[in-house]
Amino acid sequence: MSQSSISYDSVVDVCRDRHRRIVLAVLAGEQRRLTVNDLTKAIAKHNHHVAVTEMATEDLSGLQLSLHHLHLPKMEAAGLVDYDQERGLVEPTEQFEQVRPQLSALIDADPDHESPVEL
Repeated sequence: MSQSSISYDSVVDVCRDRHRRIVLAVLAGEQRRLTVNDLTKAIAKHNHHVAVTEMATEDLSGLQLSLHHLHLPKMEAAGLVDYDQERGLVEPTEQFEQVRPQLSALIDADPDHESPVEL
């Protein structure tokens, strides 16, 4: 993908999934590198309305697996994040910052979105 810009369609495509919208909202709010565990906790809190400690082990594992194998690679392929799979670290890219206004608009348009999304 070009380092200069991300198409609006790519941003919309990434934002189609609620888990990805939560991850993007957390990254936008934190503006720093986060762990997959941090992002899993945020999804549990904001999508499932429970603390990670209250989630069933299989649900938590499934959530982490979906982040690892589906959501984070899709966001990385779109150029929004750098995902270090070995270290379990996710960091917003320069392109993320460039499309932050579009991301914010799409995230805020979610009727189920509860602001702010925090860790």
